[in-house]
Amino acid sequence: MVPVHHLPTTLGPLSLENPFILASGPPTASADQIRHAFSLGWGGAVIKTIRPDGMVIEDVSPRFAAWKDSESGLLGFENIELLSKKTVSYWLREIPKIREEFPDRILIASIMAGMDPEEWQSLAVEVASAGVYAIELNFSCPHGMPERGLGAAIGQHADLVRTLTRSVREVISIPIIVKLTPNVTDIVPVAQAAIEGGADMISAINTVQSLMGVDIDTFEPAPSVAGYSTYGGYSGPGIRPIGLRVVSQIAKNTSVPILGIGGVSSWEDAVQYLLVGASAVQVCTAVMWQGVGIIREMSDGMAGYLQKKGFQSPDDIRGRALSHLTGHEQLSRMSRMVPKVDQDTCTRCGRCIISCRDGGYLALSLSKTGVTLDRDRCDACSLCSLVCPTGSITLIPKK
Repeated sequence: MVPVHHLPTTLGPLSLENPFILASGPPTASADQIRHAFSLGWGGAVIKTIRPDGMVIEDVSPRFAAWKDSESGLLGFENIELLSKKTVSYWLREIPKIREEFPDRILIASIMAGMDPEEWQSLAVEVASAGVYAIELNFSCPHGMPERGLGAAIGQHADLVRTLTRSVREVISIPIIVKLTPNVTDIVPVAQAAIEGGADMISAINTVQSLMGVDIDTFEPAPSVAGYSTYGGYSGPGIRPIGLRVVSQIAKNTSVPILGIGGVSSWEDAVQYLLVGASAVQVCTAVMWQGVGIIREMSDGMAGYLQKKGFQSPDDIRGRALSHLTGHEQLSRMSRMVPKVDQDTCTRCGRCIISCRDGGYLALSLSKTGVTLDRDRCDACSLCSLVCPTGSITLIPKK
């Protein structure tokens, strides 16, 4: 097997073979799954959230729902799956074995406990003693656990995040990562509270609370569990814009390393997260849809991109897009990009004309020579270039 590209990445005090880490979830539910992923070249993995043995976990069936395009490509994914079914003792046995087999891979343990800080402390100490490189505190699960006052019910309150993080910090010395929920009005105060509590890093984002859809014949929401459903965690390509926004906000307002999560399905997605301030990325849904073998394409693509751009490491591009983010009032009102139509590739489908008529400024029309632009009407909104199915409309600076 050809080895995956060496893409040395710094994650706070940790060193990764590459910036691709399996996120806590179904792909890391067992030690064998993690071993398989490491053997294929993943730089790290976060164990599916370990909980105290006394916390009863019983999953429902079915517990997944998907939003697909016409060719079964994934647009969005919802799950109502709960935490790890494996016992604490199982992971205490398996963690040292994985470490011994793959000493150059970064193994992180996600944990969740009740509202009692001592319960978090006890679990953190046990898991840390097994030899993980870091502990990730799950304050962000949006389904199942909030009903118990856990998960996102904690992550939505900065004071709880600060208190529980501090309690764990008091008893372990390895790095602490706090995983945040996007289901808040402002992520920055919560991230700052985690840091004040002693967090060394931030993971963002966990899934977005959602309702995937409703069967219009049976009236049952998806996934339907004996005719009923509940709100679940939305992931996949559809949440990448939310993840990028949150990571950039945290990066602009804090100085700790960030693990970017949410809709990472390709090397291009990963690069975008690094550009807005992430040190590494976590991947889950794409692996569930395509398998852990996607690490090959991701590492190949990123290696080629870095070489083309003249960079030596993923570290070299970290945060390079942040200086291009500003407030709306600071954006130029002088710059104008107007459409240019390539008549040779235009199929005269009329989509741009309809969109401009009904959602724009009535600036496009169809003539004998093709799509014609009325420059006096055009307000340079760019809608036509986005709806064009052939890419025949590009934007050029207005003279």
